[in-house]
Amino acid sequence: MRLRRVLIANRGEIAVRIARTCRSLGIETVLAASDADLDSLAARLADRTVRLGPAPSSASYLNVGAVVAAARAVHADAIHPGYGFLSENVRLARACDDAGIVFIGPTASQLDAVGDKLKARGHAVAAGLPVVPGGELDGESDARALAREIGFPVLVKAVAGGGGRGMKVVRAAEQLAPALELAMAEAQAAFGDARVYLERYVESGRHVEVQVLGDGEGAIHLGTRDCSIQRRYQKLVEEAPAPRLNAALREQMHGAAVAFARHLRYRGLGTVELLVDCAREAFYFLEMNARIQVEHPVTEAITGLDLVAEQIAVAEGRPLRLAQQDVRFDGHAIECRLNAEDWTRDFRPSPGDVLRAVFPAAPHVRVDTHLQSGSRVPPYYDSLLAKLVVHGADRADAVDRLREALAACTIDGIATNLPMHEALVQDAEFRAGGFDTRWFPRFLQARLQTPTDS
Repeated sequence: MRLRRVLIANRGEIAVRIARTCRSLGIETVLAASDADLDSLAARLADRTVRLGPAPSSASYLNVGAVVAAARAVHADAIHPGYGFLSENVRLARACDDAGIVFIGPTASQLDAVGDKLKARGHAVAAGLPVVPGGELDGESDARALAREIGFPVLVKAVAGGGGRGMKVVRAAEQLAPALELAMAEAQAAFGDARVYLERYVESGRHVEVQVLGDGEGAIHLGTRDCSIQRRYQKLVEEAPAPRLNAALREQMHGAAVAFARHLRYRGLGTVELLVDCAREAFYFLEMNARIQVEHPVTEAITGLDLVAEQIAVAEGRPLRLAQQDVRFDGHAIECRLNAEDWTRDFRPSPGDVLRAVFPAAPHVRVDTHLQSGSRVPPYYDSLLAKLVVHGADRADAVDRLREALAACTIDGIATNLPMHEALVQDAEFRAGGFDTRWFPRFLQARLQTPTDS
């Protein structure tokens, strides 16, 4: 079927991104916006805007009934959920099926299969992927026995988790009980599901992911991304392809990701997240994000593809428009997340009015943003303001271009992490690339001269 009208159930830069691709495809867009976003850039770009509810996300962007009702009211053929909010919500996917509305994403059963980390781990094993030693828990005594078996340090993780919530590193037996209690409380508060499981903690690891695309019958990969620069499990810089990876290991990771997608008969865009154990030169399955990722522009930069357009093509029931041999990789791309937060004060959120916003314009620079001079940054949502993406002939070229692009950015009126990125790109270790997830906390500590954690 050909989609004529799409309801965008999201906000900020991803809503702008989806609206622009839909326009290029001749698809009408309706933005479902909260009270805080009725006069946003996305609202002005969409063909029409409907009120979704009050500003708090629980009453608007996370309200399944309100989203489906909005789609029905405007006779939308499909809902694009973007990322975050309801993008991986099984209830929304099922409600779309019941209402005869296309959900631009995987099937409800696929969301269920990968949304529960223990289920996803089981599917990974069935597909032949390596997983970190560990398993599910049935009480504290079970946790102690499993921790002894796999050895400390261990990682307690929320079954329904994400973003570092419900995740605790445990280095000794006496720390296990309080860590379990805290992780379960966090998981319950964040996800409404207190279940946790245990894994071996990999001390020196890189966070590398593989972009996959499937049509329910076949699947291909679109290369790797490295997302190892994180603070408290929140990504800040992403690049493609992942640098300084052994060629054979990279191909194994590509193959593992495609095998996982084919095992699920996956439909749509997804990301298979892997942990590279630097000490063992091995990788393990972590999870699958069954949606478009914040960092998708770096993949678009090196492949020349529009991933939102590919999502829509699959949602319309079309077979993959590319075979694996058709995918070409060109150069290197890096993305910096520019956030409304004060990096010198423990990344404290910084909502308020933006007095001036200036971004560079060059053929090798892309800026995905909803920000304009005079924009108001509300306190209700994620702090992401813009994604600054550069593309170069190789990584060294991309880093040089990133330095120039950051210097050309101005965001006045609120505190942002722009100065942090400017300091980061000058660092010799960053310029070398290929660091593990422990590197960025050390960088922060050296710059700020204060203790910090990952």
